[in-house]
Amino acid sequence: MTLLGVIPVWKPAGMTSHDVVVELRRLTGQRKVGHTGTLDPAVEGVLPICLGQATRIAEYLQELPKRYAGSMVLGASTDTQDQTGRILREEPVGPLDPSRIDEAFRRFRGEIDQVPPMVSAVRVEGRRLYEWAREGKEVPRRARRVKIYELVRTGMEREGNRLRIDFEVLCSKGTYVRTLCVDIGAWLGYPAHMSRLVRVQSGPFFLQDTLTLEELREVARRGAWGDVLVSPDAALGHFPLLVVPSSARQGVLNGMWLQLEDPLDSRAVGRLVRVYTEEGEFCALYRMSAPDVARPEKVFRNG
Repeated sequence: MTLLGVIPVWKPAGMTSHDVVVELRRLTGQRKVGHTGTLDPAVEGVLPICLGQATRIAEYLQELPKRYAGSMVLGASTDTQDQTGRILREEPVGPLDPSRIDEAFRRFRGEIDQVPPMVSAVRVEGRRLYEWAREGKEVPRRARRVKIYELVRTGMEREGNRLRIDFEVLCSKGTYVRTLCVDIGAWLGYPAHMSRLVRVQSGPFFLQDTLTLEELREVARRGAWGDVLVSPDAALGHFPLLVVPSSARQGVLNGMWLQLEDPLDSRAVGRLVRVYTEEGEFCALYRMSAPDVARPEKVFRNG
């Protein structure tokens, strides 16, 4: 049986995102499996996994904001910008008023520019940055624009000559939280690194929605995949819906353009909509090319 849908998996620390995909392929017995946004091996958290035709919506889920709970340490920097690296510089942290930290957090909200860390998978001159880093080389990187929607301090505690700051951040695709920690530390005048990170939300999926790999092994044993799969259209609930007459169903499945009798708001132009029949069957994703015209983007024949 071919499975179709999304499973929000809890990725444990010590596994790569690809490792999780490989395990889901083994458990489900199907090859068409993909994740919706890489988590570093040391990071645990929410990792939505797409199966079957649902792999075709992975690109839309990847674009959605992600929320993390983490900790940064002031007083020491590392060559990986996180707790896994070797210490490059240390400096005792003097008295620091919490309001000063909160001011730093406010300054890093909104759109900011980040230089990708050397341990990232960004390509420069045809090679991943981490490949250059393994050879002990540092190459020039272009800054990239990302967005920090929310950034709040949730706690702080002194640890000898260092200061640990706990935080929660909601950020756009492509944000390097470890780099955010380093940049905030620099603004405060101290070397810094990220010491802990957990992804608690990825798009529409939250920590409480996830299943562990152990739970999924039990699901596989019982053959109860229907109990845990989230349908593609439910995963894309942030897109508005468009209902078409049942007579238009076959045309939609064949990828025809739609001429709407009731035009949408002009702000809908360029946006995606979920297309349903009057009976509630999800058929496709269409993009509005005009207030009264929609063109096919993805059709789901068995959706």
